[in-house]
Amino acid sequence: MEKGLKLKDKTILVTATTFGKCEPSPIPFLEDKVGRVIYNPFGRPLRSRELIDLVNEVDGWIAGLDEISEEVINAAKRLRVISRYGVGVDRVDIRAATKRGIVVTNTPGSNSVAVAEMTICLILALARNLIYANLATRKGEWPRLEGIGLKDKTVGIIGLGSIGREVAIRLNSFGCHVLAYDPFIDKGSGHLLGVDMVSLDDLLARSDFVTLHCSLTPETSGMVNETFLQRMKKGAFLINTARGELIDEETVLNAVNKGHLRGVALDCFTKEPPNKDNPLLNHPRVIVTPHMASHTDEAIARMSWMAMENCLMVLTGERPAAVVNPEVYGDGLNS
Repeated sequence: MEKGLKLKDKTILVTATTFGKCEPSPIPFLEDKVGRVIYNPFGRPLRSRELIDLVNEVDGWIAGLDEISEEVINAAKRLRVISRYGVGVDRVDIRAATKRGIVVTNTPGSNSVAVAEMTICLILALARNLIYANLATRKGEWPRLEGIGLKDKTVGIIGLGSIGREVAIRLNSFGCHVLAYDPFIDKGSGHLLGVDMVSLDDLLARSDFVTLHCSLTPETSGMVNETFLQRMKKGAFLINTARGELIDEETVLNAVNKGHLRGVALDCFTKEPPNKDNPLLNHPRVIVTPHMASHTDEAIARMSWMAMENCLMVLTGERPAAVVNPEVYGDGLNS
């Protein structure tokens, strides 16, 4: 790619809804660097049909959880980079982008601590029945509730990437027995974190809490199904701060209703936002939050700067470190 290209004739689309929200300095920085910045007009992740008219004259794109389909990519005639704001790229058609020579980047590690902290928050809220206690007390009730202590409880982490590792570190301080399943992590690496690497069946059978931190792939899509849940310890809790598509929501609901799962915490859904009549939203033993795990001041600031820098680097002919599809550079290797 040619280096030294001018940025003042470039148009950048920003659809990431929290870009510059907590720490606003990336906004004037970006607006000063390029000729034009187009912002998300709806304040939420955009669907494919809503993106078609926005991408036609765009050179770079700082994207959030938008549906970036092949149709959208083909409509972006000038697009050279999709700079994903966050880690997951499951909503980007990587094959279509690569075919067009469009670089796709992400911001690994930028929100790991934030998501890990939210995971611990949800585990504690489930263990202490915090949501019910809050609502009941506000209504003038004074229930005597029994909680579950985390000391000596077994927590199973599915996916020991950067977020899973941060979760493990924090769980150790509570005195938990931490198990993990990740086919890409060896036992030695887990041992350094105070984690026992085990099979998925072993993890599900032994864990009092199971928390999901794996990427959404064809292999993991719908992995939390009837078979998965039957293998879980009766009375266990399930936490998902990864991707809604990892679980079969109807099957999870049935497991809660039958008492096989004692409680569930979901920060993400297959359809976002979920339909108002989704029964999980009003279930007394299900905690629901609006995909907010990565939304802390620190994480948003890091994601904003990293995504913007990745975008501008590509447009000036440089190669960012976090390239998802290195094939566009011809060597097939990521930096």
